[in-house]
Amino acid sequence: MKKISTAILFLSVALLAACTPVAPTDTAPTSNASAPTASASPSAMPSPSASASPAAPGSSEASLPVTLPVLDAMFADEAFAGELKSKVQLTDEQVARLREVAREGTASLSEEGAESGKTSEATRAAAEKIGSVVGQEKAQSFTAFVRERWAGGESALQSRPSSVPTDTRIVVNAPAYRMDVFENGQLVKTYKIGIGYPEFPLPQGLRKAQTIIFNPTWTPPDEPWVKGKFKPGQKVEAGSKLNPLGPIKIPIGLPSLIHGGKNPARLGTFASHGCVGLTNPQVQDFAVVLAKIGGGELTPQDVAGYAKTPDKTQNVKLGSSIPVELRYETIVVEDGKLHIYRDVYDKDTNTEENLRKALEAYGIKLEDLSEGERAQVSDALKKMALDARGNPTTDATPTPTPDAKNKKKETGDGRVTYAVKGKKVIVIEIAALKGKGYPAPVNLSPAGSMPKSQAAPAKKKANA
Repeated sequence: MKKISTAILFLSVALLAACTPVAPTDTAPTSNASAPTASASPSAMPSPSASASPAAPGSSEASLPVTLPVLDAMFADEAFAGELKSKVQLTDEQVARLREVAREGTASLSEEGAESGKTSEATRAAAEKIGSVVGQEKAQSFTAFVRERWAGGESALQSRPSSVPTDTRIVVNAPAYRMDVFENGQLVKTYKIGIGYPEFPLPQGLRKAQTIIFNPTWTPPDEPWVKGKFKPGQKVEAGSKLNPLGPIKIPIGLPSLIHGGKNPARLGTFASHGCVGLTNPQVQDFAVVLAKIGGGELTPQDVAGYAKTPDKTQNVKLGSSIPVELRYETIVVEDGKLHIYRDVYDKDTNTEENLRKALEAYGIKLEDLSEGERAQVSDALKKMALDARGNPTTDATPTPTPDAKNKKKETGDGRVTYAVKGKKVIVIEIAALKGKGYPAPVNLSPAGSMPKSQAAPAKKKANA
């Protein structure tokens, strides 16, 4: 088998195990037509399709980091092991060993100080482990299968950057810490969000939201990041102050959720194990918006009613499923300006090649920019081509393991990276982009909360 990107598998498993309960816990009846409900006529909204609005450059299956924690979480679904045998032709022994390796790799996160804060390092470490189990011959097919499954089976996304949806959907762009709600091609609401840690990244791909779960319970997985806080496997009841999901969760496909429970200070930074994090007021507002675009009726009064019985889990099914597009775009043409975001997941996306694609999507060549504009863009690409800890994303040298004295300070609890070091975005005014690009935030929640940019007003274009 060719060597699997174990790093990608390692990262994927971490994401799955951390954000998803190890066993189904929400067994409450599902509301359909009776109020309060989010169900309505299915004809109110077309079903999502894989050919809908495109994703950013680099958002192919190959960009999904397969890590040991992701693999560990996938094994929580009993069907996964069977699919490895039937679709990838792995033996019982190989599957058992992969399960063991994934479990050991996830458990070691808080014991070995090996996490560097670089997604690429986590993926490389995972690849070595997985390759030793499955061999070189089947590694490629194994990796492709895991990535496709992690992407939710929707891998046929186009590649036009900064694309504006023409239908009804949710668009999440992780590097921008932004979630947008589109209705019939019109941006109606923007939320500032918290995203997954680099070691537990938010995946990419096209997902679906079909159910809003009020007052969800949570079963802590047997993972290092919950030790000392919860007892693994012991359900945390709905409404408990210890429940990290908050008052509402919205599944968007294994292993991710959109959920509440976040402190406002965690918006615009890392805040979860592979999920989209919102504050409680935000997620309650979002539930109303989502129900509306899903063809149902859910009022703020209905949401308040659910909140009055926090110990009672209730499921509200949408009339029509809503596509949820998870993007990773660090170069975005937005509202006539060029936004270059930090490459927080270390995907090496801030390149001249991707810059050219972003500009050419709007009929502009890099050579069309003035000398001053090109200089600003080049400088911004260099400054934003850093991972969350400020390391160059193109640096192939592994980050040194911190010594015992500085280990806790450098790696943090659970070996995750909690904050971005340095600037998060640089915005450049480009004369030729005026009136073009992805829309600016609309009805922003919380108001005025998007990350402050390092604006760089462009000089006027020189004579051609």
